[in-house]
Amino acid sequence: MLKKIKAFSFNNFLLVAILGMASFLRLYRIGDLLGFWYDQGRDALVIWDLIYKGKLFLIGPTTGLAGIFRGPWYYWLITPFYWMGHGNPIYPIIFLIFTTVVAIGVIYYLGYKIQNKATGILAAIIASFSFYIVYASRWLSNPTPMLLISLVMIVAMLKVIEGKKWGWPIIFFCFGLSLFNFGSSGELFYLPAILIFIIWTILRQGFGGQSSLNWKVVFVSLFFFVITFAPLVIFDFKHQGILRTNIYQSFVSEKSFTMPSKSFLISRTVFYYDVFSRKIFDARGVTEKTIFIIIGIWFLVHLPKYIKNNGIFLTILIMATPLIGLYFYHGNKAVLYDYYFTGYYLVFILLFAIVLGDMWRFKIGKLFVAYFVYLFLNANFSIILPRLTDKSTGPESVVLSNQKAAIAWVYNSAGNRDFNVDVYVPPVIPYAYDYLFKWLGTTKYKKLPNESQTDLLYTLYESDSASPDRIQAWLDRQRSIGEILKEQRFGGITVQERQRIGYK
Repeated sequence: MLKKIKAFSFNNFLLVAILGMASFLRLYRIGDLLGFWYDQGRDALVIWDLIYKGKLFLIGPTTGLAGIFRGPWYYWLITPFYWMGHGNPIYPIIFLIFTTVVAIGVIYYLGYKIQNKATGILAAIIASFSFYIVYASRWLSNPTPMLLISLVMIVAMLKVIEGKKWGWPIIFFCFGLSLFNFGSSGELFYLPAILIFIIWTILRQGFGGQSSLNWKVVFVSLFFFVITFAPLVIFDFKHQGILRTNIYQSFVSEKSFTMPSKSFLISRTVFYYDVFSRKIFDARGVTEKTIFIIIGIWFLVHLPKYIKNNGIFLTILIMATPLIGLYFYHGNKAVLYDYYFTGYYLVFILLFAIVLGDMWRFKIGKLFVAYFVYLFLNANFSIILPRLTDKSTGPESVVLSNQKAAIAWVYNSAGNRDFNVDVYVPPVIPYAYDYLFKWLGTTKYKKLPNESQTDLLYTLYESDSASPDRIQAWLDRQRSIGEILKEQRFGGITVQERQRIGYK
């Protein structure tokens, strides 16, 4: 009994310590280092109009596919926190960070339930201290909730395996949220995984009777699934089927699914390796690659044993479907980005930890796992700590603290005078500054930039090393409009006070 009490206390203390440190890394200086750019400004403007102008909406952020939008659930999710913060973006990002910390607790539970406590602790350590997971957790964007949603769906599937009927509505609700609202292209492939899971469940449990699946469960699950995309359907009918047309164009007319060539298979496989291996080690030298090879061989050798474990089989199934499916998907000009796999980051880490947890059962395995943990923590903290302590003074640094400082300089310089603002940012549309001037001008400075032309003009621009000709053309145009009176830099942001030329 004493041994059990000690083991219980140690594991719980360790988990609490991991969650505490994970929270610290995600929250530390978030008010200074938050990236508030094009997407964040666009989203915040929509939410501001909902809160203060009562403008309702049925669609959310755009996808990477032309004319196809996500549903509004992401906006609905963070609106209460914008409201509580009177427009301050720090409130919604703190909430999103909270969901990612909960996700670490869930991945511990899954590792423990599927295999053992060592697996749960290892999964929690990797999820907590991977630089790229920390970075993704500090991102004020619609994919961030996928870190939690993907794991909740797996928990619900495990409950279904145990015969719990209430798992099905959760599965379909999570799937709908992933596919239509929070996810990117990768979450499309939850569909084949769920279809295989349904067939597998029926073969094992049957349908109706003592099975977890019956007609009542089907109707309830479909209801929860439908409400995740119902706003999009309403929007589509109100706009003469524009979403249906664009979806048909993207997936059918453009023949998004085709047989891959050999070169495409190779390039996409390299991309997969890069995306997921970076969640463990950013730099992958000989030592790191050797570790991946050892873990990969262990996984393949023990695969027959793993697929007999329902939880491991389920994890492999969910992880395998996008990797296979995206070999055949060539839509969006075959472009994939790392964040398209946000809903699979922690699924991969769970599977990775399962292999490490299996190794932990052996003495030599414990040595290998201990060495891995040492390398992992050393490699990731060497990146995390400099980022968190960055003073944001570099010529390319554009973060919320610099943006607020630049806007404060404008208001302090203008005083009681009316002024105009002209902004240049690399994506061309300065949604971030449109919102920040609206928020700070309304709540803090009690004054907004004048919509009518004034003699006092402030030009604000971010560095754009990728397109020097474009920013130079913008600056040349500004020289013909106003004479610079004074100038100040805030990291990668330059703000200038100008007197309009020939103004009367």
